[in-house]
Amino acid sequence: MRVLFVVNPEKSIFQYLVPLAWALRTAGHEVRVASQPAFATVITQAGLTAVPVGEDRDPWRITANRPDLREAMRVGIMKPYDAFDDSEKATWEYLRPGLAEAVRGWHRVANFPIIAELVGFARHWKPDLVLWEPLTFAGGIAARACGAAHARVLFGVDVYGGVRALFRRLDALRPDEERADPMAEWLTGYARKYGFDFGEDLVTGHFTVDQLPRSLQVEAAGLDYVRMRHVPYGGPSVVPDWLRAPPERPRVGFTLGLHATEIYSGYNVDVQDILDHLGELDVEVVATVAASERPKLRRIPPNARVVPFVPWQALVATCAAVVHHAGAATLATAALRPIPQLSLHYHFDQPTLARRLAAHGAGLELHTSEATGPAVAHAVHRLLTEPAFARRAHDLRDEAHAAPSPNDLVPHLEQLTAKHR
Repeated sequence: MRVLFVVNPEKSIFQYLVPLAWALRTAGHEVRVASQPAFATVITQAGLTAVPVGEDRDPWRITANRPDLREAMRVGIMKPYDAFDDSEKATWEYLRPGLAEAVRGWHRVANFPIIAELVGFARHWKPDLVLWEPLTFAGGIAARACGAAHARVLFGVDVYGGVRALFRRLDALRPDEERADPMAEWLTGYARKYGFDFGEDLVTGHFTVDQLPRSLQVEAAGLDYVRMRHVPYGGPSVVPDWLRAPPERPRVGFTLGLHATEIYSGYNVDVQDILDHLGELDVEVVATVAASERPKLRRIPPNARVVPFVPWQALVATCAAVVHHAGAATLATAALRPIPQLSLHYHFDQPTLARRLAAHGAGLELHTSEATGPAVAHAVHRLLTEPAFARRAHDLRDEAHAAPSPNDLVPHLEQLTAKHR
């Protein structure tokens, strides 16, 4: 069959899709990946065939001259999707205008540049299945326009599906004259333009591929989730020579991800303070610190190695514990190993993931406002010395590996495609 992936030009999100794209390709299916033209190099670098559609628009351009706005978007989940984990905001009065603004200032801006050419390509190439990440609604529009089955591929906690289910439930309770659905109104316009009726699948797909262990995911009511084991892909990388030698002391991996410096203004914890106090433990620390942030370090403890980048999956395999920002890919990669984790959370779904990890018992969590050097060192000491964390980390590892690999999932995707096409 023919499978079309559709993704907005965000490298970190695209990387969640690559292993599944390759699984479909090696199973004999034709695979294409559609995105804005300037993103084609990222796609082809992953060995996949790119389909440039539409015109290039920087999704962050609305904040280009507003660093204060960009940093404000970094805190927790952006409005109105923050209703996902804030019960006080889980109201129709908050969500309806919030979703209207999200459609106007975010979803339209991100999707409009590619919709027309994407629909044209889909009608020409005639894919059987279209897979799109949860913010590329253009994928669902193109699928319906050519009669394909289509599904979302998640890149973390299903915040968008969860808030959608919440809003629909609240909107159904309103009197008929008050009901209003900004997402449906927006997508109905494209449905009419391309000759089909609006359906809820335009918002959440026919089904949803979820790459997190079940213990870490919050499933939205009424959606069909298909589980898949997370397979790490971080782009081209090299395993350094020093990582091949076994550590002489328990190794602690430390990372705060790439977004903090690639998109935002830097880390929001005191890395120097954390390294200083980890330096007091009988461990070996390997910390990835971006080159732009390295000059802020005044000293490096004797038991620490600071590098700008190392393949996370390779580092995790050698660690006794890890400290990270609770990014979904970072956490899910660590969950593939029986390793306790400490999450220093702040942005988007990180707090949700960190809390669920801690509730599972496979780790601890600290909001970045609490992530002082002493607090981090104390938590790491607990992870290394209290056996319960290691036992639960083994359980989480087993749960993660119980999910089908991308290759194992392909036959099920073939069945779902036949059902929904």
